[in-house]
Amino acid sequence: MSENPPRSLPLDGIKVLDFSTLLPGPLAGLMLAEAGAEVIKIERPGEGEDMRHYEPKWGRDAVTFAMLNRGKKSLALDLKDKRQLSMLEPLLRQADVLLEQFRPGVMDRLGLGYQALQGINPRLVYCSISGYGQTGPKSQVVGHDINYIGDTGLLSLNPGRPKNPSVPPVLAADIAGGSYPAVVNILLALMQRDKTGQGCRIDISMTDNMFMLMNWALGQALVTGKWPKPGREQLTGGSPRYQLYPTVDGRHVAVGALEQKFWETFCEIIALPEEFIDDKPDARAVIAKVREIIAEKPAEYWKAAFSGKDCCCSVVATLEEAMREPHFHMRGLFDHTLINEDGEDLPAIPVAIVPALRVDAKTPRSAPALGAHNDELLKR
Repeated sequence: MSENPPRSLPLDGIKVLDFSTLLPGPLAGLMLAEAGAEVIKIERPGEGEDMRHYEPKWGRDAVTFAMLNRGKKSLALDLKDKRQLSMLEPLLRQADVLLEQFRPGVMDRLGLGYQALQGINPRLVYCSISGYGQTGPKSQVVGHDINYIGDTGLLSLNPGRPKNPSVPPVLAADIAGGSYPAVVNILLALMQRDKTGQGCRIDISMTDNMFMLMNWALGQALVTGKWPKPGREQLTGGSPRYQLYPTVDGRHVAVGALEQKFWETFCEIIALPEEFIDDKPDARAVIAKVREIIAEKPAEYWKAAFSGKDCCCSVVATLEEAMREPHFHMRGLFDHTLINEDGEDLPAIPVAIVPALRVDAKTPRSAPALGAHNDELLKR
């Protein structure tokens, strides 16, 4: 009996040259690699990209580097050395996608800007990810995620208590503003290239894309003229129906009972006094009363009370608890395996690609050693 042929993937045959570092570009490259693309990291000799040296280490490199660069290849070249740079030209001619994350103008100074490469490879899809975009007064301003969400007003909507502000745990600008828009636009550009034969330039501004995440806030402000405030709006802590309530044992109940039917079920479960069920006259008083009730019992009590009930309420899980949740394992989120040079393995980071369009979970994959593929790639 003959063996089954290898499974075809959407991006089989697509070559990506990835000049990016840290999180936004590497995560975008990871998603492309998981969908079958050959992703080649271009790194500086000797040290490689900065994330290799982060803590904690897992084998030779940081575990975060290994997670974000699973299944890629590494080419170590000094881009400031004209002789080494010239060795990259055959790959530039073959590439389908170029992904870069330098400050605007850096690739041009290296001779790797879009206009220069369009002349040798007009089919190239050239994607630049930056904090503020390739144009505009702030294009050269340095920043990180917290600056980008701060500049767009997103951070102001729920900063925590004024004297003890909270730092968001999710790098929303890097991922939702950088990685995902990059992948979406690269795929759209490849589809367009199939029709026209021409590549294009993609300018991804992580800051620009934060406004997409505030559709409700923008709509409210533009129609009513009232700009959203933290702690006052339905989704910023102003409603008892969308709120975090502390339990007696230091955990939290997450309530999302926005619809009336869910709110009524929630009120029944916690035995909220009838005079508080209508939350419109005095939402703050209702929040205070619900907080008082939830604080009387431990998290496990509320978890059992909400179980099987349609009320959009849950106990906030720790990351450890979430990793053990049977639902996620049954859905295969942690089926893919990351390995290192010592033969150790970890669950690979889940990515937003459905199993039918992603590499086989049965095949473990590793992140590349620095320059591991120089001989293979420079012979092309």
